Amino acid sequence: MEEEFKISDPQVLKVVAHPLRVRLLGLLRADGPATASGLGRVVGESSGSTSYHLRELAKYGFIEEDPDQRDGRERRWRSRHRYTTWDNLEMSGSPEGREAVKIMRMRQVAVLGRQVQEFDEGEWGDEWVRAAGLSDTLVRLPASALLELSRQVGELLEEFGARHADAPDAEQVLVWMGGFPRRTGEEEA
Repeated sequence: MEEEFKISDPQVLKVVAHPLRVRLLGLLRADGPATASGLGRVVGESSGSTSYHLRELAKYGFIEEDPDQRDGRERRWRSRHRYTTWDNLEMSGSPEGREAVKIMRMRQVAVLGRQVQEFDEGEWGDEWVRAAGLSDTLVRLPASALLELSRQVGELLEEFGARHADAPDAEQVLVWMGGFPRRTGEEEA
């Protein structure tokens, strides 16, 4: 699997911004190869619907058939990349690009909301309940510092992931980081 899929075409970003497609891609990345039927059961869609959207993801290079796990009756799909990236500045050069980025941000927020809603403290031990959660911090930074922070957090996550991957109590953890400038006087959440 390749590390990243860098998108520079707003139309390609819009392909993956579809709510079902981005969810299917996320499942293939997190859970590994699957069939349209299996994914359909997870997301509550027909295998015909998931098949169509999987073919669209494959057409644009997000996923591929899994040659290692052929199923005699049905295709198994796998993600080609660990994650998808794009340059916000490059995308902001056109109305289509700005729209695609806004849609993707809203999809990311929807996934975050779903994860927060699905986290049930009763299903996890005290250590996980203490560790899981969200926080927000207001800090004054120039744009260059926010870029540096994002890069360093990414490096730190890679380091922690490699260091703890084989720990017996390790679980898949979604880690969110975002930063947006705020105009003075805007309402806080």
